[in-house]
Amino acid sequence: MAHYIPADLPTRILHYIDGEFVESISGETFDVLDPVSNQNYATAASGQREDIDRAVAAAKRAFDSGPWPKMLPRARARILHKIADAVEAQDARLAELETFDTGLPITQALGQAQRAAENFRFFADLIVAQSDDLYKVPGRQVNYVNRKPKGVAGLITPWNTPFMLESWKLAPALASGCTVVLKPAEFTPLSASLWATIFQEAGLPTGVFNLVHGLGESAGDALVKHPDVPLISFTGESSTGQTIFANCAVNLKGMSMELGGKSPAVVFADANLDAAIDSTLFGVFSLNGERCTAGSRILVERPIYDEFLERYAARAKNIVVGDPHDPKTEVGALVHPEHYDKVMSYVEIGKTEGRLLAGGGRPANLPDGNYVSPTVFADVAPDARIFQEEIFGPVVAITPFDTDEQALELANGIRYGLAAYIWTTDLTRAHNFAQSVEAGMVWLNSHNVRDLRTPFGGVKASGLGHEGGYRSIDFYTDQQAVHITLGDVHTARFGAENREDIAPVVTPNP
Repeated sequence: MAHYIPADLPTRILHYIDGEFVESISGETFDVLDPVSNQNYATAASGQREDIDRAVAAAKRAFDSGPWPKMLPRARARILHKIADAVEAQDARLAELETFDTGLPITQALGQAQRAAENFRFFADLIVAQSDDLYKVPGRQVNYVNRKPKGVAGLITPWNTPFMLESWKLAPALASGCTVVLKPAEFTPLSASLWATIFQEAGLPTGVFNLVHGLGESAGDALVKHPDVPLISFTGESSTGQTIFANCAVNLKGMSMELGGKSPAVVFADANLDAAIDSTLFGVFSLNGERCTAGSRILVERPIYDEFLERYAARAKNIVVGDPHDPKTEVGALVHPEHYDKVMSYVEIGKTEGRLLAGGGRPANLPDGNYVSPTVFADVAPDARIFQEEIFGPVVAITPFDTDEQALELANGIRYGLAAYIWTTDLTRAHNFAQSVEAGMVWLNSHNVRDLRTPFGGVKASGLGHEGGYRSIDFYTDQQAVHITLGDVHTARFGAENREDIAPVVTPNP
């Protein structure tokens, strides 16, 4: 099969600091592979502590003395809309590069580019419409909330749908008036570098956006520990999140972390089975299964279990695996050989823990590249590793249940709590189950359809804090309470000669 290579690929990927593309001060680099050939196509500057120091200094200068934090919301919004326009204008090129760098199917990469533009539009509109709280005690006091951007935001992003997930952090951080240092995942640095030119042409002031490529243990670690970065937004896996949590504690940094998931999709016997099968297939096999909210554990009520397995496995066998640039492809190549090896190790574990119904290895017609056939295991016990651990690939575990109580116990019986999907036509059951399941987000009779106004985040090992809508603005700003007294102030007169005035005057609650 011919290997598609986009035109005008860079062979060198640089940092972007204080308005300039620069090499690492040390000259260190790392190789960047494409996941179809697993060949190096570029070298990227590998950021070290001194590069992070340089980027943070530029961002702090832009925050302390530059125009961005003090601009009117409408002025910032105009620039954010220009950024969205630029992303939309080159969405095909962005998708082409993203597909080449990540192995995501081209049709799905195009959708992610369009979502990136929408993220900027949403937050541009939000900051213009935003109102802050005001509280009155008639005749006595007015209290209002003054929002202030926190400063330099450290953004650390993952390699799955990188461009879109970068926009998810960049848009609210910039909208709030913060300046930023972005450290993208080392597996997929290509599309992140496009932000620099987009921002520059949209009129973002110099130093507001800074980009440092590099490894987590060098560039990422230095960003998390930097004393001039008051907040860190991180998306990634849970063990890295624990390390970041510990390192942020030294400087008491603000943190928002969206971590791993092992989300249940619960299918009751009264569900619309056709819709449930469509959705649960898409929910785990789209984006190559490399998605945090994947419904990778499917719990099926016993009366429809056998029918569900038969139909689900047949469809999984029919999924088109192939060249990520082919519009017919539904599952492309996993992002990197290291990740391919991890996913394949779980496939082998699964063969000892469940009944293999589909997949189980590499597609026979694809001897090269990081390809894994959509893999379906049935009859998986709740203590199995493939039931408990995040695989982050096109692998699903299916387990039967007999009662609502058992379904809830299975759904909650893991360390993660990011998302849950519930399929039933019983309205009472749907709401009671949704409110009892340990998940930050629940979809009833649907797959992962986002409303950007709602909170995004998990519970338990799936994260800390929420972003989305005003919760993102809350994260990137300090809310300062300002109190104004109306009329006379009645204060106990300590030390006065007239001791009768010593009794405190308590202002009653409004």
